[in-house]
Amino acid sequence: MSQVVSLEIESIAAGGDGVGRNGGLVVFVPRTAPGELVTARISGKGTFARGSLRTIARPSDERIEPACPHYTHDRCGGCQIQHMSYLAQLRSKQRIIRDAIERIGKRKVDVGEVRPSEKEWRYRVKLTLAMRKHSSGAWMAGLHPFDDPARIFQLLDCPITAEAAIAAWKLVMQQARFFPPVHELRGSVRLTSDGPVFVMRGGTKWPNAVDFFEAIPSLAAVWWENDEGMRRVVGDRRPPRSLQPPAASFGQINPGVAKELKNHVISIVSAYKPATVADAYSGTGDTAIAFAKKGAKVTAIELDSDAARWCALRLPEGSVSMRARVEEALPSVLPVDAVVLNPPRTGVDARVTEILESASIKPRVVAYVSCNPATLARDIARMPGYRVVSVVPFDMFPQTAHVESVCELVPAA
Repeated sequence: MSQVVSLEIESIAAGGDGVGRNGGLVVFVPRTAPGELVTARISGKGTFARGSLRTIARPSDERIEPACPHYTHDRCGGCQIQHMSYLAQLRSKQRIIRDAIERIGKRKVDVGEVRPSEKEWRYRVKLTLAMRKHSSGAWMAGLHPFDDPARIFQLLDCPITAEAAIAAWKLVMQQARFFPPVHELRGSVRLTSDGPVFVMRGGTKWPNAVDFFEAIPSLAAVWWENDEGMRRVVGDRRPPRSLQPPAASFGQINPGVAKELKNHVISIVSAYKPATVADAYSGTGDTAIAFAKKGAKVTAIELDSDAARWCALRLPEGSVSMRARVEEALPSVLPVDAVVLNPPRTGVDARVTEILESASIKPRVVAYVSCNPATLARDIARMPGYRVVSVVPFDMFPQTAHVESVCELVPAA
């Protein structure tokens, strides 16, 4: 049974919802801002509830008019806090990290101010969309409403994405007749120095793959990841090189902030003058190579075979790249002077924290790069033998509730 309640919004939760209280009930309400008095419809029983915004009786001073029409008209789930001023977004993200570390990690820490992105808009160099074929045979590509994840709306523009990526997507959709013969797909456009790269995901057969590639001369490369997990190159127009970076491996979507974050990691780790470094979840190896150039012997650990190979080709003699799971490879790499952890949103495997915690010779520093405050806090809680020296957040994703941070850990004893 649902009811309408009145709430004062106290803060922003990790997913971007406003948090209010009704008696002993904690209510999460999307598209609200701290300081607002709102009414929301809630249902269910228990300690927590999710509400849908009904009215705003007292708007927050931090509320602004969203710049993207999709945010309001289509309830786009790609951004969560576009209705808040940028300074308010930064303050909320700082609190999200601090609350997670204190509540989940059981540590009292001084979280630094979130370092802002130079670009609040048009910063994304990669855009992933869902594609769906109508009964008429026409294809659409778009995002999901935050309150209806099964539905897709047609995306016309995304103001946080670079215009060149939007333009490439339009060219992709103009060649939909060459898509794999299924009804649902996903695709990603990523801008590179050679031009846009497209990755098609889905289907088990793609008979017109080459036709698709040839129909869009402006694409630098096209990759296909099928439903069986196989990845292959459809076509590649990039200039011939003795070394060719992988087009389909993970890459940061905000290059400016990514560079600043990497420089911060290198700075804090270098302060400990490490002779040996383990770079776990190393990706294509840019951070590992930076340490190697400073004279450290580096072991880079990465599961993605293309990324690990690219890293291996560029690492100087004396350093190595391992294609492996971090939890399986790390015991053979220790002891080292420094460990860099840069895991996905799920955080590190429990075996990784167990290995670091039980190490007879602990690294002098662990630099943990996180894109999820909750899993960072969980992993810190698993390592009571380490002390938090600093937590520095970076706003990799303006207009969204996501935030990156770098946590500096040293042995407690």
